[in-house]
Amino acid sequence: MPWLLLILSLPTSNATARMRAWRALKAAGAAVLRDGVYLLPAREDCAATFDLVAREVRAAAGVAHVMPVGAPEGTVFETLFDRSADYAALVGEVERERVTPTRAADAVKAARRLRKAFSALAAIDYFAGEAQRQAEAAVSALERAAARTTSPGEPGNVGDLGDGVLGPLRLADYKRRVWATRSRPWADRLACAWLIRRHIDRKARIVWFARPSARPRDAVGFDYDGAEFSHVGARVTFEVMLARFGLEQPALLKLGAIIHALDVGGIQPPEAEGVERVLAGLRDTLADDDKLLVAAGTVFDGLVAAFERTP
Repeated sequence: MPWLLLILSLPTSNATARMRAWRALKAAGAAVLRDGVYLLPAREDCAATFDLVAREVRAAAGVAHVMPVGAPEGTVFETLFDRSADYAALVGEVERERVTPTRAADAVKAARRLRKAFSALAAIDYFAGEAQRQAEAAVSALERAAARTTSPGEPGNVGDLGDGVLGPLRLADYKRRVWATRSRPWADRLACAWLIRRHIDRKARIVWFARPSARPRDAVGFDYDGAEFSHVGARVTFEVMLARFGLEQPALLKLGAIIHALDVGGIQPPEAEGVERVLAGLRDTLADDDKLLVAAGTVFDGLVAAFERTP
């Protein structure tokens, strides 16, 4: 991939020009390779930013050069532009907002402020991925919640909970059912099966199949193409089930963020790496999917208990 390099030097006495250049480069999301050396993707808007800064530096009696470069072998410049931590901070702000009738106006203002912050961040997210989709979904959900609070009589999408997730379901309708998903489950399927046994039906029977044709006809399918419960919008299946069954408790939502990261990437909670290593080890050592679920369930139980003690 082609890149642009800006090399500049300003007189130490010109603090105003130095600050102006720094602010422009920070606003553009330029990566700092070393003092006075900045990097951006070779895009038209990035080139315009570097050219503008270079002209201003020269006008302030400084030296500036803009040049195209390629990444040295073994160097991945893209990692310098990872905005996941910024998106995680933004999502954290969204999650701290409480939308209630008594503070509806504040919620609307907060939604507008966070939408503006998201747009500014997305504008310099040159390699957008799952983290951006998660943040956009969180801000959109806040906007919808604020709108429903300020205009309760306005119609919305029928049954919509956000991200295209259909309306709430009754737990009673899913008792004494057979559930089915693909065999050799990973994080999302394991978490869904654990959720079913812990919060929907403790006596639920879980069937693991290698081929869709082997799925029992009367089973409730989850986390495979065409299943009753699967990924919707920015949510993985576990998050969809939390929403549809009214189980979006703080501890379960934290677990959901970990499962999301392990399944599709994006914002990485601090616990994600450790949980991934544990689940991978269990999956490698337990060939029986039922035993794997029991072992993984212990991990999920421990995480939820810890989250409940320390919100």
